[in-house]
Amino acid sequence: MKKDISKTTKRQKAGNAKRKQLRETKQNRAGLETAKKRTANRTTRRREAEQEVEEGHGNAPSNPGDERQAAAELKAGEGKGYTIGIDLGDTRSRYCILDKEGKIVRESSVGTAPAALKLVFGKLAGCRIAIEVGTHSPWVSRTLAALGHEVIVANARQVPLIYQSRRKNDKLDAEKLARLARMDATLLKGIRHRGEEGQGELMLIRSRAQLVETRTGLINMVRGLVKSRGERLPGCTTAGFVVELLKGLDEAMGRALKPVMVLIEQITETIKGYDKQVEEMGKKHAEIARLDQVSGVGPLIAATYILTIEDPERFGKSRDVGGYLGLVPGQSDSGESQPQKRITKAGDGYLRYLLVQGAHYILGPYGPDTDLRRWGLKLGSSGGDRGKKRAVVAVARKLAILLLVLWKTGAKYEPLRNSDKQKGVA
Repeated sequence: MKKDISKTTKRQKAGNAKRKQLRETKQNRAGLETAKKRTANRTTRRREAEQEVEEGHGNAPSNPGDERQAAAELKAGEGKGYTIGIDLGDTRSRYCILDKEGKIVRESSVGTAPAALKLVFGKLAGCRIAIEVGTHSPWVSRTLAALGHEVIVANARQVPLIYQSRRKNDKLDAEKLARLARMDATLLKGIRHRGEEGQGELMLIRSRAQLVETRTGLINMVRGLVKSRGERLPGCTTAGFVVELLKGLDEAMGRALKPVMVLIEQITETIKGYDKQVEEMGKKHAEIARLDQVSGVGPLIAATYILTIEDPERFGKSRDVGGYLGLVPGQSDSGESQPQKRITKAGDGYLRYLLVQGAHYILGPYGPDTDLRRWGLKLGSSGGDRGKKRAVVAVARKLAILLLVLWKTGAKYEPLRNSDKQKGVA
């Protein structure tokens, strides 16, 4: 008697699917339990870690042997004139300490956690510490600065000695950071991290941006699938992209696309909630309301600009902000050769994107009459499409400079300050 293979296969598939579902359910429950325990024990662990640091002993968060040994060998109050390089890792970081003469005092590793950093570097006084920019660099720089150290956050991509080295490992990178910081800190192309509060507010804006991008992708997907069936959805704004637009389509499309449309509506409501929080930022920061008065700049652009730049005095000249945001052409001049290059696109990409969107509005059909609009239209009047693209970038760059000037001076925005309002001379 032959065995019914089809029935056996079906039973096996059903059993596999059930076991998979049980594994996933168990995994999800375990994840929730871990999250609950982490939330309940976070305060307790922090207090215990701080107590261990104050007493100078106890277990550091990860592999405490190196931390305890360093705490025992380093004397309280020493470190004046020392230079330290730290190559940050996800769980542990390598560090190298140099004395005034450039001799290595200590090389070891430390847990990438606040308590471990305080345990090792809390005894040292007034050191210059260089770290690489990365995921952990914002909180690490704040932690080390709070201990009284001078912290340099190095942009390693701008330091060929580090990122183009043929011999590259954590230990060597830490030593190179220390020696470059000891020789000349400007060689590290240091950057400035925003404060903890500003980082939290900017996180809200970035979360909103990700939802907007997700919604746009879903809307484009729905419209494309509908077109593949020989139909079209009516034109509407993103806020008006609702389930009712599927009426009149066949049952198969409704079955497939209705859940996606519901998800789009939910994302839209969440984005509206983010928008309200951004408006609340405007009430909290007077600078945001000051920049919001510029045509083409709303609360979102103003808030992102303020939170990204953070300190307007960081630029000696207002024009420098254009280069900081990557809105200036790159240079590769040599002798008489001066080739035209595209903009560098350095700095914060999202803020640059928002400024370009503001420039499109200023130059678009709904943009009000301003000096900036007239200047941009004149610039883009020649050169066809390429000239128009250059005009958009130029207006975005001018807009960045204008916002910085208004922020620094606190002056009131005058849209037609340099123009003859009556004659309309450009």
